[in-house]
Amino acid sequence: MKLVHAYIQPHKLSDVALALHGLCGMTVIDAQGRGRGKEQAERSDRIERVSDFEPHTRIEVCCADAATDEIIEAIRQAAHTGLRGDGLIFTTGVEEAVRIGTGERGDHAC
Repeated sequence: MKLVHAYIQPHKLSDVALALHGLCGMTVIDAQGRGRGKEQAERSDRIERVSDFEPHTRIEVCCADAATDEIIEAIRQAAHTGLRGDGLIFTTGVEEAVRIGTGERGDHAC
């Protein structure tokens, strides 16, 4: 199993949710952060403030290994604007998943 973490622009959430509808469930978290930015070299000489962070939306999806590529591509296409700062997608391995209500384990729990 994999856990897909996607950081997207907040205004693209409805597009991504629609693209994932029927493929998987998801968790949505409001986040703040900062990417590399085009002024990376200039930033190294000054102290950053908390106000320099931009709003982002973090989406988490737990899925079977076989569905990972399809889910990543659905997120990538739906979140794409063609502008700098569209976001990032990360995947990590999930050792075990257990559905609390039914006790289902593994891929069936996701």
